[in-house]
Amino acid sequence: MKEKLSPAQRAEKTLAALKARYPQPATHLMAHNAWELLVATVLAAQCTDARVNTITPELFRRWPGPAELAEASQEELEDVIHSAGFYHSKAKNLLGAARRVRDVFGNVVPQTLEELITLPGVARKTANVVLFGAFGINVGLAVDTHVKRISHRLGLTRQTDPVAVERDLMALFPQEEWGDVNHRMVWFGRDVCHARGPRCDACEMLPFCARREPPKTGEGGREGRSGSRKTVSPKGKSANRGKNA
Repeated sequence: MKEKLSPAQRAEKTLAALKARYPQPATHLMAHNAWELLVATVLAAQCTDARVNTITPELFRRWPGPAELAEASQEELEDVIHSAGFYHSKAKNLLGAARRVRDVFGNVVPQTLEELITLPGVARKTANVVLFGAFGINVGLAVDTHVKRISHRLGLTRQTDPVAVERDLMALFPQEEWGDVNHRMVWFGRDVCHARGPRCDACEMLPFCARREPPKTGEGGREGRSGSRKTVSPKGKSANRGKNA
């Protein structure tokens, strides 16, 4: 029988389980400084970290910092980052970010969320990743596809907008844990809680997992037109539980 827990109790058990599984979490992106982490995080949108890690060595060899990248041409940069996907918009954003860091911030990556999100291609998620990963600053909790999916399945949020999900998680987890919660959930999403076919048999959180799925795009954040709640089975197949379930 599933444990009946409040969101706060679920968060406490989730954090304990994630800490036990991943005692020393870290990002999978290879970066030696704040600028490299920012670039790598921008490239990682809709792209695997492993792929990004094959791109950045050549990118940073040719353009080590924002001052150098700011002088690159769109075509040159696109050629280097082509395999990351969406290379045209990513190149445009990275060039814009490099020029703003050079011209406005004196070639130094800013250390506030308010300043970071003024850079092209940098929204809250990327800013939170950079602030924690490069400076150890927790002002938010980065919500990517793994964090959103796992938070829904565990019953930690019913929100669909990443900013609203972030707000719910920030209220549930201690501030000093926010950055590592992101890292641990990302690792857990890749290792166990897959989008399709989650390995529930290998999950220590199964006894209290709500197995709730985020609404599909177009459902307007509701639980379904018939009032049913979509859940995920241990083999990844979904089932609709209506009033009579």
